[in-house]
Amino acid sequence: MKKLKSKKGALSRQLGIPERENIPSTLLDRISSARVGTKIANPTEKGNRTFKVTKLLKKRVVLARTFKRRD
Repeated sequence: MKKLKSKKGALSRQLGIPERENIPSTLLDRISSARVGTKIANPTEKGNRTFKVTKLLKKRVVLARTFKRRD
């Protein structure tokens, strides 16, 4: 796999979830299905209550889902 220039823990910080905790897959699914520019409500108890969906957030979610599948 190509070496990535990634900011470790950036998605966790953006979602307001501590890095040591797993990000719920329901939250990742909700973000990936939302359109860019919309606000969504967090379906779980972890992290911030609402998020604005941006292109960068969607890219980070895709990467997180890919890494979750690899483990």
